[in-house]
Amino acid sequence: MEKQEFDKLNLFGLGQPNDAFAEYFSGQSYINMLAKTDNGIGFMNVTFEPGCRNNWHIHKSKTGGGQVLICIAGYGYYQEEGKEVQKLSPGDIVVIQPNVKHWHGARPDSWFSHIAVEIPGEETLNKWLEPVTDEEYNNLENKN
Repeated sequence: MEKQEFDKLNLFGLGQPNDAFAEYFSGQSYINMLAKTDNGIGFMNVTFEPGCRNNWHIHKSKTGGGQVLICIAGYGYYQEEGKEVQKLSPGDIVVIQPNVKHWHGARPDSWFSHIAVEIPGEETLNKWLEPVTDEEYNNLENKN
């Protein structure tokens, strides 16, 4: 998906470059904080340029926690360790259980945006791990 078409569909806007977490992404991402509730639920629009993805990571939690992704524009991927990659399209929802190693990002030929909903819990922590290698990423289309 080309940027001009994507911008028309990305309802919550591109936001600012995600510089604070750039070391955990391959490629450029953007973040637009939408809202945060009093009990700690955060809503962020995260946008990935084509080919951008985050590192493998875990939303650690003693109780509660995890994340929900609501795909709103463009096309992306989600993968849990040991499982096949899921292709993501607008309207898809991914519920990420706490303590599950995973990654997500844009497909090579499309911008991608999802709303990330952070679920509060006890002793929560995002643990960032190794990058998704170019070899792993570039072979995804061959598997599906």
